[in-house]
Parts: sequence; structure tokens; C-alpha cells
Amino acid sequence: MRKTKPEPALTAAEHKAAILRENRRVTSYDVALLAGVSQSAVSRCFKPGASVSKSTYARVMKAAAGLDYIPNAAARSLITRRSNMVALIISNFVILYHPGALAELSQQITRRGKRVLLFTTQHESDVEQILSSVWQYQVDGVIAAAALSEQQVQEFERRQVPLVVFNRNLHEQQVNSVFCDQYEAGRLMAAHLAAAGHRRFGLITGPEESPIASERRRGALEYLAEIGLPPPVIATGQFDYASGARGLREIVSRLGHAPDAVMCGNDLMAIGCIECARHELGIDVPGQMSITGFDAVEAASWPSYNITTMRQPIQKMAQAAADMLAALIESNGGEAEKRVFPPLLVDGGTARIAPSVRDSLAA
Repeated sequence: MRKTKPEPALTAAEHKAAILRENRRVTSYDVALLAGVSQSAVSRCFKPGASVSKSTYARVMKAAAGLDYIPNAAARSLITRRSNMVALIISNFVILYHPGALAELSQQITRRGKRVLLFTTQHESDVEQILSSVWQYQVDGVIAAAALSEQQVQEFERRQVPLVVFNRNLHEQQVNSVFCDQYEAGRLMAAHLAAAGHRRFGLITGPEESPIASERRRGALEYLAEIGLPPPVIATGQFDYASGARGLREIVSRLGHAPDAVMCGNDLMAIGCIECARHELGIDVPGQMSITGFDAVEAASWPSYNITTMRQPIQKMAQAAADMLAALIESNGGEAEKRVFPPLLVDGGTARIAPSVRDSLAA
């Protein structure tokens, strides 16, 4: 009996032509057939972090490219009952003055196989207005870089939507959160300046509605009171350049002279304060008056400013927030956890710092 030769396997072009004749979409089954692997292997190749051999991955990707295959996210979500979307709630202020936070959070979420659905608010108090939109998308979880009320946190629990609050300490509320210790940042900056001999302080704080500004202000005020120094002269700013200059004018006017040190609620206000001091009021910085900021944004390190400031470990915080949310999504909840990151002093050229502090930073 004569043996018949097996029919040659279809090429990618022939397989694709057959699909077009049938007038249907390319499926993972078609990719599996062309690559000579199981359909589940194809699924694993398109799932970030899944275990698959290099040879299998190469064959699947070659077959997918030949067939112009694109995974159907909607179909996959019906099977897994997950949208693979994470909502990121963030204020326009954070985007404007802390673009690194948005970039880091987005990258960390994407690396874990999720897509970012961005919701922005003009003010943190506007969060309630966008939560109804968040619910409509049936997201797998939410990272909120905004202060939430107790009722809003409870609504997440009721809907069983995992939540991580980013860089906000909600204190009494039992909610998963990742944040830099802003209160300690205010205390440390005041302590470093006091240790260097500064006695008369001015504070240019951020907006009253900002929880970060409030924590930094509270930390500085409480430390100065503890060591018996006079209460600082306080000017309220808006975290922008203009309010840094305006705040310094107000402080000097109320005191009748320049204070020993001005602590600004962020680096942009510190830049406005520095330029007003040097170019408008003729104050020597740091010889006559020290000026400090917070956040260590890129401009703070520019040679014209070289601000003495406090850095938040944004990259580590974003990674921790994404890890925490991923774990919550997989485990469907658990006991609330708070991860606190310490601030780090950046010894610039706008403040007189005690030699012992400078030596410890250099070590």
C-alpha cells in the first residue's frame, strides 16, 4: 500500500486569505493553529507576566504578526470578569506641579498589565462629581491622589472596588494608602534650620484645602513651638511662583525686616521667593536669609536656584501603590495597610545648614 504525503501546512498568507474568504475576524485559535501551539499558550503570550518559553513566544508572535492578529480585550474581560482598567484620580494641580507623579503611576500600572483610565479634578473637593463616572467603567481598582471623605471610602467598600490612596494620609480612616510623611517633612526642615541658628521664621504655605500643605505647616509649627521659638509669620500661597514672591513681601512688611529663614510650601513658591528676595528686595540668600522648598522638582536643582528642599521618593511610592492595588485585585480585599515613606533633605545653596547635618548627608 502506497503512503500518501501529508498536505503542506498553510502559510500565514494562505491562512489569512482563507479567513478573509470566510469574512470573519482573526482569533486566537487561528494563531494557535498557525504557530502549532495550544490556544491557552497564545493567551499566555499576550498576558503580561505570564510564564511562557522563548521559543513558544517567538512562534506565537510570528504567527500573530502574519495574521495581523490583535487580542480582543472586550472578549477577554468577559471571560476573566475584569476590565483590566485601573482608574487614576488626580487633581490638575498635581499634574501641573508634580508631573513625575502622574508619569510614574501610569508606568507602574501599565507594567502590571493594566490600562490607565485618567480622571482629573480641578480641586480635590471635586472628587464626588467624578466618582459616578468611575463606577460606569467597572474598573478593576482605583488609585486616588486626592483626599476622600469617610462616606466616599465606604462607597468603594460597598461596591467592592479595590482602592489605594496615593500621597494622602487620611489618618483615622481605615483605607489602603501610600504616602510620604509630610508632617515629618515640615518638622525636619524646621529642625535643620533651627539647628543652624535660625530663630525668626516666615512660612509661605500652600492652599488651605491642600492636605499636603496642611501637614507640612503643622509639622513646622509644632516643632518651632516645642523648642520655644517665636511663632512664624505665615502667608498663604497657592503653590505657584507669584504667591512665593507675594508671600515674602507680606512677611517682610509685617515683620518690618527680613526673617532669618522662610520655609516655602513647595519649590515653585521658593523660586518666586528667591527671585523677589534677590532682585526686588536686595536680600542676600542665604547669607542674610535662608529659603527652603519642598518636593525637589527638576527646576529646584537648576544652578540659578539650587534650592535647599525636601525630596519625596515618588518612584518608590508609585511602585508601592501599584503593587498594593495589584495584590488587592487578586485577593479581593484584606485588612487596610498604610505604607509611609520618609522625606529626604536635599542640601542646596539657598539655606544655611548645620555642618553636622551636611556631613551626615555626604556620608
